[in-house]
Amino acid sequence: MEIFNYTKVNRFILVGLSSNPQHQIPLFVVFLIFYIINLLGNTLMIVIITMYNGLHSPMYYFLRNLSFVDICFTSSTVPKMLIDFLSEVKSISFAGCVAQLYSFISLGGVECIQLAVMSLDRYVAVCKPLHYTMIMNKRVCILLAAICWLAGLLNSLAHTVFTFQLPFCRSNLINHFFCDIPPLLALSCADTHINEIVVYTSGGTVAVGSFLLTLLSYVFIVSAILKIHTSEGRQKAFSTCVSHLTVVSLYFGTILFTYLRPTSIYSLQQDRVSPVLFGVVTPMLNPIIYSLRNKEVHGILKTAIQRMKKPNM
Repeated sequence: MEIFNYTKVNRFILVGLSSNPQHQIPLFVVFLIFYIINLLGNTLMIVIITMYNGLHSPMYYFLRNLSFVDICFTSSTVPKMLIDFLSEVKSISFAGCVAQLYSFISLGGVECIQLAVMSLDRYVAVCKPLHYTMIMNKRVCILLAAICWLAGLLNSLAHTVFTFQLPFCRSNLINHFFCDIPPLLALSCADTHINEIVVYTSGGTVAVGSFLLTLLSYVFIVSAILKIHTSEGRQKAFSTCVSHLTVVSLYFGTILFTYLRPTSIYSLQQDRVSPVLFGVVTPMLNPIIYSLRNKEVHGILKTAIQRMKKPNM
């Protein structure tokens, strides 16, 4: 048996997205813009849905919850990343690393399940329209939202506990821009097979389970839409699902690619890009995608802009 001598790691050093000093300021500007768009877009969606009674339906209830999750999800990594772009030494304390990993994985899991719940909501709306308000009542919506948060938090707890009980004796240099599971496992001198099993079982259940539920919902949705006799009816039914399907494709595609692969084929240098897509870009695009294809939101925004212009006329 191989024996390692190691001391307890109190602080980690983050490599970041790029080690080139000339890239730091441009990257800072780009991600600051992304973060501002995320905050403004998702906050606007929350305010609009909360203020206007016409948007107090199950679909918008889940969309408001998704916007809140997106703000928190991005905030778990981007503020620290922005600070690091302006710092010579990109370091994070052991406790900070634990908190960052837990928050990132938990909020990512909540978003996975939330997207699946939203697909279930669309299934009921399209396939059982006469019973929609009875099935998706307020109590059911609150229960489904609570399940999303509880499952996401418990899933992340398992990953965090198993990851940080490992001895990190090879280095304290994390080849990433935040504390994530694959680069942390690469630092350990212990056997990480149990950790990989936890990723594939717990994380796989959340990610793959949510994806399969979403896929199954859309199989029934498409089947129901094809049975609609009028082209106008089919177009109206399909338009309610396009935005959600776009978000699902962007999110699940990158998250499954990142975590559900054997560690032997991980490329930590290349795989820094995937978390940027599902952890920064997709949460920023969500309010834009949903609002661009939503006539009700368009109408509310148009009315609000007109009211703002009236005093100046």
